[in-house]
Amino acid sequence: MSKIPYVRLIRRFSEETPQRTVIVCDSGNITCEALEKRSNRLARAYAAQGVSEGDVVTVCLPNDAEYFYACVAIWKLGAIPNPLSVGLPTAEFAAILAEAKPSLIVGMASLLGYKTLPADYEPDESFSDQPLPEKISPHERAMTSGGSTGRPKLIIPANPAIYDQQNPPQLFTPEKTILVPGPLYHAGGYSTAWGGVFSGGCAVVMRRFDPEQCLRLIEKHRIDRVFFVPTMLNRIWRLPEKVRLSYDISSLKFVGSGGAPCPQWLFRAWIEWLGPERMFEGYGPSERIGRTFITGTEWLRHPGSVGKAMDGCSIRILDEYRQEVPVGTVGEIYMMPAAGTASTFIYRGAERRMTEDGWESVGDMGYLDSEGYLYIADRRTDMILCGGRNIFPAEIEAALNSHPSVKASVVVGLPDDDMGQKIHAIVENSKPVTEEALRQHLEHLLIRYKIPHSFEFVQTALFNEAGKVRRSELRAERISLIQ
Repeated sequence: MSKIPYVRLIRRFSEETPQRTVIVCDSGNITCEALEKRSNRLARAYAAQGVSEGDVVTVCLPNDAEYFYACVAIWKLGAIPNPLSVGLPTAEFAAILAEAKPSLIVGMASLLGYKTLPADYEPDESFSDQPLPEKISPHERAMTSGGSTGRPKLIIPANPAIYDQQNPPQLFTPEKTILVPGPLYHAGGYSTAWGGVFSGGCAVVMRRFDPEQCLRLIEKHRIDRVFFVPTMLNRIWRLPEKVRLSYDISSLKFVGSGGAPCPQWLFRAWIEWLGPERMFEGYGPSERIGRTFITGTEWLRHPGSVGKAMDGCSIRILDEYRQEVPVGTVGEIYMMPAAGTASTFIYRGAERRMTEDGWESVGDMGYLDSEGYLYIADRRTDMILCGGRNIFPAEIEAALNSHPSVKASVVVGLPDDDMGQKIHAIVENSKPVTEEALRQHLEHLLIRYKIPHSFEFVQTALFNEAGKVRRSELRAERISLIQ
């Protein structure tokens, strides 16, 4: 039987290869035996706190060993892990908890109205480390998303905590060792880490992304697979060339990009560095309504594309009236998973965006070419309407980010009595740069009406560790200042 519960697989690894290192992290290596035995003790401790089958358990732990022990312990009770960032703003944290209704919060000393266990919790010795009766969590995880409006929601995949050994996830299955550069509370980091563990490989986990440390770990552990968000690709590429080329990363066989569209110039730069046979890009919302995939070789024939539909899903591009648009025309991306309508996830705190015949969207915009390759534009809610023209921020951001002094940028639309909205660029610069220099740079890359009307330079990071940006919040802050 190819499908095996997560908890049974962990136990099997412990019995067959007890001293094999399965996870490498800052606090030390985790063996198969340690993952099994400590999670058994923790599971009994969590049960003593009232956790039972089907419950949500919120996990507020950093990228380190205790995160992995906690998740396995939760699965062993048939419960559902809900990983959250330890640095969430209080209001957002409260809103997520209101939707999750966790029976326990792991990683917090105390919180009124909830049962909690601190990050340094050590279960009493009376809790046995021997195997528990097998239970299967009905949902492998409960991830969160702020969405385009900033209102938090839970995305709960429909699939239970079961691993298909004959059909492992293509993007997250290493030959031996996989690097996890992103946060484990984000779908990309989560899938990368557990993909490495369940496939019988080893997951090397960074507590926090650092571009040079990333290259150092690839060399040290002979990493063969890694999954980056474009922000990470950009920061590695921006390292001084002498530093970037000083590390031996020849072990890499698969460098994936996802989580956001990768600017063409950046993906091409990586292809020229590593070769097209090692570069890959994918697209797929956490809702799992569908996904696409493209190899570097294909990308050179379809630059900017995130690939063709895979896993039996289908894609349609619809206008605001939900009518299909011609090939090459930007519209809203609707997908249909192979298993059919409403088969892949459950929302808490949001409503599905669905056509009458069951096609779903998460608000992303894009177009298909004549061969069925998908290209991402922007979220429907991020589009700027300026002088009657629809303008997509991602195109402007990609052009800005190609300037050597720009570390990151976010483009938003601000109210304007004349144009409807004006284009405002928020720039996080790595070196001093002037507005005039950026305008001259953009004149060679963008049509004139897409060049920002105003620029703002900031030193604070625009993107979080997962490579995500709260565009709606940045826009709202700036609107409040001009009203």
